[in-house]
Amino acid sequence: MYFDCVAQFTKMLRNLDRWIEKAIAHAKAKSFDPAVLMTARLAPDQYHFIRQVQAACDAAKFAGARLTGREPPPFADTETTVDEIRARIANTLAWLDGLTAAEFEGAADRVVALPWMPGKGLAGRDYLAELAMPNFFFHVTTAYAILRHNGVDLGKIDYIGSLNVRDV
Repeated sequence: MYFDCVAQFTKMLRNLDRWIEKAIAHAKAKSFDPAVLMTARLAPDQYHFIRQVQAACDAAKFAGARLTGREPPPFADTETTVDEIRARIANTLAWLDGLTAAEFEGAADRVVALPWMPGKGLAGRDYLAELAMPNFFFHVTTAYAILRHNGVDLGKIDYIGSLNVRDV
């Protein structure tokens, strides 16, 4: 079950990359530099678009690392361009792709240390449900909202993406 989070992180990060493609097309159609969207934000005290994407990537990689006991890859948070942030997404996807179901065995009961709360941690089940997934979706959703707010033609199906539909 815990390995399934990787599929959801992967799906949403791929969706996010497609939103960036749409943002580039939108900027081109409106004759402005897509870089403008990279620093857009919804509110003065919120992260701008690139930082939202960095945070979403970090949430996914840290969840995978903390639930498996692996070390996450270091990312410098130096992206400033469309190409650089898309590379960040690609690097995160590549790292997630290297995780295996076997590495998640025992994840529910593995204690995940919280770096900002020295000496404290959460059981893996609680970490995933109460922190990792909500944090990931917060940043992905905010990135989506920034693009929508700036006129990029995105809808609910862009957010949800493909479904694994089966015959009934």
